Amino acid sequence: MSDYKLLIGGALVDGDMTMDVVNPAQGKPFTTIARASENQAEQAVQAAKAAFPGWAATPIEERQAAVKAMAAAIGEHADDLARLLTQEQGKPLADAQGELAWTQGYLGHYATMSLQDRVIQDDETGFVEMRRKPLGVVAGITAWNFPILIACWKLGPAVIAGNTVVLKPAPTTPVATLKMGEIIKDIFPAGVVNIITDQNDLGPYLTSHHDVAKVGFTGSTGTGKKIMQSSADTLKRLTLELGGNDPAIVLDDVNVEKAAQNIFGGAFMNNGQVCMAIKRAYVHESIYEAMCEALAKLAEAAIVDDGLKQGTQIGPIQNAMQFEKVKAFVDHAKAEGKVVAGGEILERAGYFIRPTIVRDVTDGDELVDQEQFGPVLPVIKFDDIEDVIDRANNSPYGLGGSVWSADEDKAIDIAGRIESGTVWVNQHVAISPVAPMAGAKQSGVGVEQDQEGLNEYSQIQLVNVARSNHMGA
Repeated sequence: MSDYKLLIGGALVDGDMTMDVVNPAQGKPFTTIARASENQAEQAVQAAKAAFPGWAATPIEERQAAVKAMAAAIGEHADDLARLLTQEQGKPLADAQGELAWTQGYLGHYATMSLQDRVIQDDETGFVEMRRKPLGVVAGITAWNFPILIACWKLGPAVIAGNTVVLKPAPTTPVATLKMGEIIKDIFPAGVVNIITDQNDLGPYLTSHHDVAKVGFTGSTGTGKKIMQSSADTLKRLTLELGGNDPAIVLDDVNVEKAAQNIFGGAFMNNGQVCMAIKRAYVHESIYEAMCEALAKLAEAAIVDDGLKQGTQIGPIQNAMQFEKVKAFVDHAKAEGKVVAGGEILERAGYFIRPTIVRDVTDGDELVDQEQFGPVLPVIKFDDIEDVIDRANNSPYGLGGSVWSADEDKAIDIAGRIESGTVWVNQHVAISPVAPMAGAKQSGVGVEQDQEGLNEYSQIQLVNVARSNHMGA
């Protein structure tokens, strides 16, 4: 038996298998959950398919009310969900509570939205209207860094648009998502929302399934490419929010201490396990020494511990595989540059690495060119703004970036030349439900959030009418 069950066709069911889930602060399992078989994945898809016509025909006001009720239910169970998030993901409890507050805010915004039809022509010769129709069954495949928030980034707009959903959380962080399924089970009609789990074996089944109309995915660029290949046979609609190697360009006129605090937060939020985190900081040579020193002090002062312990600022790396990857980056840091803070693997149970600041590295070093997705920040010196813009753009990624300066107009001009979907000025990872997110280059396909994101979960239908008097009737 498992502690947490699948949600299929409106019922909580045991998996055909079970799986343990590891607490990364301890490096050992803390619970056992239901694991779906391929047969159960098929049941979930068919339940969603059967529920689609009724849900698509449900008045938008009722769909909005369901999403609003979902936000309220998550709020009512926020304490339990936050504790589960910390146990499975590792983030400090306060950050887990923040993720749930964010989730409620996003769902609340989705609950105010609807697909917008548009009349293109209405005259004596004809009537042309562009309508937006729901697609069908949506497979939502989510990442392990923000399990509940990212799940609701898929689920919210999908159901508002009239689609039904099969949600598959990451294998290392499925617990809070299954608990969410238990909480919202009776809010939606049976089959509208289904939640299954796996050990990375059911993704290709969903993404190639002929009854799945769209895939919404957040995760690595490599996995995104595999999803594109898997979905090609059915030409599925795709929204892919993928990896990034976000540059921060820091000009010589900033207040170093203040900028350092904000850059540190932008780099080490969620232990650096954020697609849009600062992954490389380009700092003007005139303030380079001072900035490296300020960042090092912040890293040394950070409290790294179990996220359930009060006062913890940075928890463990989320899983053993990522822990090994980050350890390799730490080794690269020691070989390629000078580690001025951190670099230690904590000698204790769990996957702990102190936040690491590395100076005297440059483009071409693996630490700079690759996405670390962990608590390691390279700080790179520059002296020419044209050169640093070229260096920032010399990446296959284009998710986010930021420019830091006391001269706002100058910073905005530079921001406009950065090749990424989002560029912030004097801030980083400042996201909201009304701000569309779209990755450039290999950082994504499609858009999430606000009206542009909602439209991604619809199909355009053009109704083109010849007026009867024009036909001579």
